[in-house]
Amino acid sequence: MTLQRVEKGIFVDAGKLGKIRKLDAIIFDCDGVLIDVSNSYDLAIKKTTDFVVKEMASINQLNRVTTTMIDGFKATGGFNDEVDVTYAFILSAIAANKTNKQFKEFVFEVIKNTDQTGIKSVERFLDTLKVDLSDIRNKLVYPGKRFESPLSSIFDEMFYGAKLYAQLYKKKPQFFDGRGLIDNDVVLLSKELVDKLRKRFDKKIAIVTGRSHLSAQYSLKKLLDEFDVKNSRFLEDEPRKMAKPNPQSLISSIKGMNATCTVFVGDSTEDYIMARKADKSGKATIFCGVYGTSKDPEAKIALFENKNADIIVESINLLPKALNLVRA
Repeated sequence: MTLQRVEKGIFVDAGKLGKIRKLDAIIFDCDGVLIDVSNSYDLAIKKTTDFVVKEMASINQLNRVTTTMIDGFKATGGFNDEVDVTYAFILSAIAANKTNKQFKEFVFEVIKNTDQTGIKSVERFLDTLKVDLSDIRNKLVYPGKRFESPLSSIFDEMFYGAKLYAQLYKKKPQFFDGRGLIDNDVVLLSKELVDKLRKRFDKKIAIVTGRSHLSAQYSLKKLLDEFDVKNSRFLEDEPRKMAKPNPQSLISSIKGMNATCTVFVGDSTEDYIMARKADKSGKATIFCGVYGTSKDPEAKIALFENKNADIIVESINLLPKALNLVRA
């Protein structure tokens, strides 16, 4: 392995220096990279799980979802969609209850048997346990169509809040009213950082995110205008088959900007896989992993090291320094 720590919070694969020096475009994931979502999306996962398990499965015992559990599912590479993660927790909680097992232990057994196929692998594993989950599956109709699944509606009502939900779905919320958890988003991007990146990449700066355009615009506000929005991709607005790690959205963004060598900045296994697939398709792509927004930074560093990431940074604010060190 040629990954080396070149400065505090910056790791670079010495074997990729030549390719890194050729970079002419940068594309960002959003959640966990441009925005800290630990009290917005992550909290929506926890609250939606509790609500559905209690109200739709009549299980009153607390099945506390932790950030470590969320990271566990996401590390498998099949859970870029937070509603998918929520669905996995709901099935796991009900299965644990039906088999008289402790949720906090059982969920990690489920994670160990999960792969890049995401919720399909969760369902396959739980089916091997002969647990009847047909009732909750029929109630949630998930994944189904986005605007028809009760689970998607409950999650989005909690995350977006009444006003944004009505704007997105063109109907009033059924389960919750008021302020959405999206208001807990913490924007990590600054105009100062964008200005520094423009010196290297000019206008070839875009976003490929699992978010909708509406939610990205709501949280990033005027900062979204600093990106090439035309060549950015907001996957919540796209068919489910386009979800990460499908590389088509990233390839499309790269082609749209006419980039010859791109760095994709993400924080998840799905981001890593997507970047590698884009690279193998013939669109030269470097992957940069961000670890500082994780509740367990050392574990995230280890994850990226094991994946042989090209660059690892603690924060997006270290990107200009990392790229300048490589060019020196």
